[in-house]
Amino acid sequence: MASADLAPNGDLLRSLGRLVRGLSVLFWGLPITLVTCWQTGEGDWFRALGIAPPVLTTGLLLYALQLLANFQKQERIWHTALDRARLFALTNVGLAPFLYWSNEVAHPFFGVMEHVMFVSGLCFLYTLNPVLWRLAAMLPDETLRLETKLFTNINRYLLATTIVLSIAYFSLAWLNPHFRIALPIPARMISALLWVTLFLFLLPVAMTMALTWKIKEAIFASVFGPGN
Repeated sequence: MASADLAPNGDLLRSLGRLVRGLSVLFWGLPITLVTCWQTGEGDWFRALGIAPPVLTTGLLLYALQLLANFQKQERIWHTALDRARLFALTNVGLAPFLYWSNEVAHPFFGVMEHVMFVSGLCFLYTLNPVLWRLAAMLPDETLRLETKLFTNINRYLLATTIVLSIAYFSLAWLNPHFRIALPIPARMISALLWVTLFLFLLPVAMTMALTWKIKEAIFASVFGPGN
């Protein structure tokens, strides 16, 4: 359905309403989840609330994808991409408590699970971009389809690079906790690598949020705008 007719009828209008709500939840849920999970693992903002903040915010992203799943249930490729993203969203919900536990108890296992969740979060973003691309492909806006395809491809390359770098870094840390001391790596180079990794992570988050908002606005313009 490369150029679907989005003229509203009963079932389609209801599914579009859930789709718009899902995109809104996804747009706001991404930065909220990022800040909440970071502060739970590294800060003190939410310590008194225990495991609830990261579990609720990661669950919010899973809920957003559940809302998206109501749209075009007969489209197999769209739902295959959506199922991959939901798998990682569910994994993040299950791993979220370890962010709190690793901050409370200095145990190597909790630290490993925290690293696993970081990689799983990157994989969630990686699989979320094909979801946006497949969704845009079902909308009648040709410009939006081209922009979404371009930026989701850029996002996936950046995220793939970040995933590989993160797995390599965490693997070295698991195999030898003192590898940064053993290897003659200047402190400035380590700091620079951390900033590069942060950039490679935050840029796809920002572009994913921008694409999510543009797709939502395109649906409003096509279906809920004046004259429709």
